[in-house]
Amino acid sequence: MYVTFAVLGGFLLDLLLGDSAIPHISHPVVIMGRCIAWLESGLRRAFPSTPEGEKAAGRVLAAVLPLGTLAVTGLICLGGRLLHPAFGFFLQMLWCWQALALKGLVLESRDVYRVLQTGDLSAARKAVGRIVGRDTRELTCDGVIKAAVETVAENFSDGVLAPLFYMLLGGAPLAMMYKAVNTMDSMVGYKNDRYLYFGRAAARLDDAANYLPSRIAALFWIAASGLAGQDMAGAWRVWRRDRRRHASPNSAQCEAACAGALGVQLAGPASYFGKVYEKPTIGDDLRPVCPEDILRADRILIIAGILALTAGIFLRTLMI
Repeated sequence: MYVTFAVLGGFLLDLLLGDSAIPHISHPVVIMGRCIAWLESGLRRAFPSTPEGEKAAGRVLAAVLPLGTLAVTGLICLGGRLLHPAFGFFLQMLWCWQALALKGLVLESRDVYRVLQTGDLSAARKAVGRIVGRDTRELTCDGVIKAAVETVAENFSDGVLAPLFYMLLGGAPLAMMYKAVNTMDSMVGYKNDRYLYFGRAAARLDDAANYLPSRIAALFWIAASGLAGQDMAGAWRVWRRDRRRHASPNSAQCEAACAGALGVQLAGPASYFGKVYEKPTIGDDLRPVCPEDILRADRILIIAGILALTAGIFLRTLMI
């Protein structure tokens, strides 16, 4: 029950406070980002600047960062518990909180909604640019809305369900290991000139780590759609049809469920680093998107997170 209560406490802290209460400089993702940049710099110097050399360097990064994160956080949690059970519990709960991003997703996406309400498209592009990886300077109003809705849906898996999944399996250290994999992919897992070879191992590791959580996330999203007053049958139908309509094996899982729940069409062509990628669309164009779709996605996100936490704690309790 030690880990179970730490997970519950961490989830409640995230739901109530979000990331804003955590000093930016001490957030694990920030520290991981600095480690990734340092390791990348050193590995690029140590390995040849050839495709095979960059692949080898990337494989070293993909091994060192997650395993190092698991070792460091695991030893700190163990040491904290040996000092005093309450201190060990506090560390577990703190890192469980820092591994989750539900409240942060809601706050950032609602900021996009609020700016859209003012009619300032330029500001809305900047607001959504803080939470998406694509180029946003040329987005239309509909493009801004779709980008916000898509990132809420996709990051339910990356920022909520997957961390919950791993922390319920192995406590905060395993959740932090997952965050290391996910952060590494977000920094180097691009198919551009710089990371095509170096980031390949990180991208594949992230695909593997998210394979099962992304599918579980989609099922919780579908269930939550009905509770949020949206089209649960549509979410199920579109998820079944469109969940593989993405280059990534995982990214379209929750996006498809979200598109079906809202009755809108998502995805399609998008620009990254100045290059347009012709992505397939997801969902049916039953109606135009509107700013309120961001709020609808947020409601589904919160309900799906609570459902996932409840189910996870129930299953963990049965197993111990």
